[in-house]
Amino acid sequence: MATVESSEGPTSTANPSKVTAGNESIDSTSIDHWGRSEDFRKALRSAFDPIYRYWFRVEWEGLDKIPKQGPALLVANHSGALPPDALSIMQGIEQGIGRPVYGLADNLFRTIPALNIAWSRGGGVSANPDNAYRLLADEGQLVLAFPEGIRGPLKPFSERYTLRRFGRGGFVETAMRAGVPIIPIAVVGAEESMPVIARVPIPKSQIGIPYLPITLNHVLFGPVLGSVLWFPAKIRIRVLEPVVIDAEPGEARYSRSKVLEESTKIEELIKRAITDMLRRRKNVILG
Repeated sequence: MATVESSEGPTSTANPSKVTAGNESIDSTSIDHWGRSEDFRKALRSAFDPIYRYWFRVEWEGLDKIPKQGPALLVANHSGALPPDALSIMQGIEQGIGRPVYGLADNLFRTIPALNIAWSRGGGVSANPDNAYRLLADEGQLVLAFPEGIRGPLKPFSERYTLRRFGRGGFVETAMRAGVPIIPIAVVGAEESMPVIARVPIPKSQIGIPYLPITLNHVLFGPVLGSVLWFPAKIRIRVLEPVVIDAEPGEARYSRSKVLEESTKIEELIKRAITDMLRRRKNVILG
């Protein structure tokens, strides 16, 4: 999943969702106009739940900071060659709060047959400022973004927990335009779940990424199993205080310096939280 910077819009379907702006519970069983299916999400949550509970043993701090109604842009760090952070965040919020979460993701997912449908049915939306704005301002949803983009999961293990720059601050501008709070989220444990130990350069035009990651999982379990089997690193997720930016919603343009300033502040908040969480962690597996 990625920052807010691509170009696909909502999927047209014949069955609009029953989910309404700011709904306090997930009550939709149809496919909405973004392609999200609550039936599919329910099945995915059931399948991922044992991994969430017993493999990663996910623990939350501050889950109550996620609003039970109304829009918010959730912003987190991103890591692991096959990142479990998005699945874990969406799982925890949908189970604990009872609200759907839409995850902004790179268009790479739309280019892979079968996966593109599953990604869409599971709540994935192309990372696009217009898509994010409509989800937030028009529909009152929770939207999850990873400003590091694909650079986070592709970074080598030697650079673990070193955040990649939060792009050009597109997520901040989107939040300002929609008039919604940004909720920073720090994740620890995903880095060790599938650590990248080498990167093979590939033509970007072929599959949309500059490197093919080689992980320790590949070395130990082989190319097939190693691509889908995570190490049982304990995942901790900390939700920070919402950031409300003083800006008039709906403006055509915002000060570039203001956008970058707020983006840097949020990046620093997440960095400090990660540093504190790592300092408190006694063991990668046990937490």
